[in-house]
Amino acid sequence: MSQHAESPVVAALRERIRHLEGAPGSRHPVLPFGVEEMDRRLPGGGLALGAVHEVAGGGRGAVDGAAAALFVAGIAARAKGKVLWCVTRSDLFAPALAQAGLAPDRLIHLEAGDETALLACFEEGLRHGGPGAVVAEVARLSMTASRRLQLAAEGTGAIGLALRRWRRETEAAGFGQPTASATRWRVSMLSSRPLPVPGLGRARWLVELVRCRAGESADFEVEACDGKGRLALPATMAHRPPEAGFSRRAAS
Repeated sequence: MSQHAESPVVAALRERIRHLEGAPGSRHPVLPFGVEEMDRRLPGGGLALGAVHEVAGGGRGAVDGAAAALFVAGIAARAKGKVLWCVTRSDLFAPALAQAGLAPDRLIHLEAGDETALLACFEEGLRHGGPGAVVAEVARLSMTASRRLQLAAEGTGAIGLALRRWRRETEAAGFGQPTASATRWRVSMLSSRPLPVPGLGRARWLVELVRCRAGESADFEVEACDGKGRLALPATMAHRPPEAGFSRRAAS
């Protein structure tokens, strides 16, 4: 062997670094949103499977929190297999999740006693490999905990969705702290498009990609998940030039 040949250990380390950075060629596929303007801003063209992603409401009220939960439900609905949803509060509303495409027969509901038990269940669900998606409603997510979750997801290829929910104002400040999550999102409610007849139009969200490993941040105005978990561009935006209607910021 040439003295300049790379050792197996070094090669393995290089592949590990590329995988952690979200570089092309990672062994896990992605889960596209099916909205071109969103998918082309994500490495590989969609949300990485075998990874953890964070989602929170754009504000701290119940309305934006509900929008964030439905955004997560739509992602989980498009994943394969069962969905494990871990909570500490018994306020999960299955009919709303079903409207976002997550049918009750695919949902496994787990209520943990406290935040520590919740994170343990989150990790074990990812490590088990049975569910295609694992959702956990967490208030705090430290770098250490998120690394453990990320490693568990990598081992099975499941997608982990950390839905950040807070009981106190002080807990919300932690959302800006670094974690090992592949992406971080904020979801806020927008006004629905007026209909030509009395009634309610399809809900609209402002979806902010706050952080994307190996990618850029961006904002998207979308129509809320339909019965199959799919988002859509509002009709007024669907025919704009590709860059119109979306602002980009340097990735945090």
